[in-house]
Amino acid sequence: MTVPPIERSAGPRVPWLLDVTLGLLVVVALPLAIVTVPNTLSVVARLLPGDIDQVGLMRTHGLALPVLMLTVPLAAAVLRRAQVVHVVLAGLALVALSDVAGGYAGSELLAGVARVLRGVGAGLVVPATLAAVWDRVLVLRALWVGVFSLSLLAAEALALWPLDKATSWQVTLQPYPMLTGIALALAGAYLVVWILCGRPAAPVLNDGERSRLLLAAVPAAGIAVVAVSTASEGWRAVPVILLAVVAVGGLLALATIGAPESRTLAYSMVAVGVVLLPSAAQITLVEMGGLGGPGLKGLWVPYGVAGLLAIGASAVVRRFARGSGRWLVPLGLFAMVVGLCSVRLVVPSPDGLVLAVPFTLLAVGAAVALTSALQEVGVGTAVFGLSLCVAGVLAGFLLGTGVQMTMLDGVSSAQELVDSFVGALHSWALIGGFLVVLVIVLSTVMARRGARDAAATPVEEAEKPAEDGEAGGSVPAVPPQGQSPEDTASS
Repeated sequence: MTVPPIERSAGPRVPWLLDVTLGLLVVVALPLAIVTVPNTLSVVARLLPGDIDQVGLMRTHGLALPVLMLTVPLAAAVLRRAQVVHVVLAGLALVALSDVAGGYAGSELLAGVARVLRGVGAGLVVPATLAAVWDRVLVLRALWVGVFSLSLLAAEALALWPLDKATSWQVTLQPYPMLTGIALALAGAYLVVWILCGRPAAPVLNDGERSRLLLAAVPAAGIAVVAVSTASEGWRAVPVILLAVVAVGGLLALATIGAPESRTLAYSMVAVGVVLLPSAAQITLVEMGGLGGPGLKGLWVPYGVAGLLAIGASAVVRRFARGSGRWLVPLGLFAMVVGLCSVRLVVPSPDGLVLAVPFTLLAVGAAVALTSALQEVGVGTAVFGLSLCVAGVLAGFLLGTGVQMTMLDGVSSAQELVDSFVGALHSWALIGGFLVVLVIVLSTVMARRGARDAAATPVEEAEKPAEDGEAGGSVPAVPPQGQSPEDTASS
């Protein structure tokens, strides 16, 4: 009698282990990448040696965001040929190298090298992690969006936290070396598990998506040049504001390219980029202990509440509200508008707990809008929108800086300085609210126009037989095992 072969039960657990490892990597690596954005060198200016040009060093320290912004669309284009796991490893290796270089930085040049390395590394990690979670279990994409929203909200606070009682200015170049090591170890574990799983393929961008990503690098380069120029030449407030408005308008114009669902995501990404991190950064600075606020220790509870709710809201939308982007995207953006309105009402506040209201509205609104919009597009459109988002962060900082320069002009006392900072934040919240409302109107109008165009398509063209290499219009595609039809359509 023949004995049937014994099937081992350990095999099916490996894909589950891959998802767990990837989820941990997202939780650690994504905030580590976004914390690259803030320029916090001025906080430790008293620790700078006298033989270093302090103003020049602060400008050099700010190079990380323009470099990150330029790297994201180029890295996304590289994902067409490189494996996602390799890009993640390369990005985290560069972040670790920047930590090492930062410890030895004693000049403006070495500090600039460390910040450029960190910007490139972070610019590789952000789009690569998005591509890595794209075709995995539903919760992973929701986790990515939630952690991304939380990272934008808390980036300024996370960048300032290591500077408390700092004894060396180089800490700004290596804020979380232990966390970098943990992220690098998780990336190595992800590589090993990925190999054990048979090297599953990640979604691939087509030629059209790659071309659009390279196009996104053009306005990013322009915004980077403007940002560096304004910091180097000492521009006045009005030209800075005008250039920032032009930059935001250019990003919205570029977001118009593509299908209606692509425009919805791109518009939302621009709004989140311009508003979320610049707003949260100003709130954090206003609420510091020196200005009468609770300080960083009093802000962690509001940040934690907002982050948990953002991740939870993203998971709920991803699991139960697929295909509802037409009304959930505007709803999420409207929550951000309400959050900006609440900033004008509750900030500044000596009680940090009340800040959970604006933080939660901003983070949850962004998470709901982005999760809903991402469900209707493919990975190429997603990374294109991400490129616009990071460019929008720098444009938002430019606009916020211009507003602050206007409010701080002529300040002559400490109390006037505090009042001007608060007034600049309130003005910025008003400007950001109007911008998000504009995005809601644009996305709604474009969605209705797309629906009218689809309804006007002749029946003969809609029922045209598929060409070679295309799926037939009347035969539904069968998704791979473990993948939903919505995921298949969006891949």
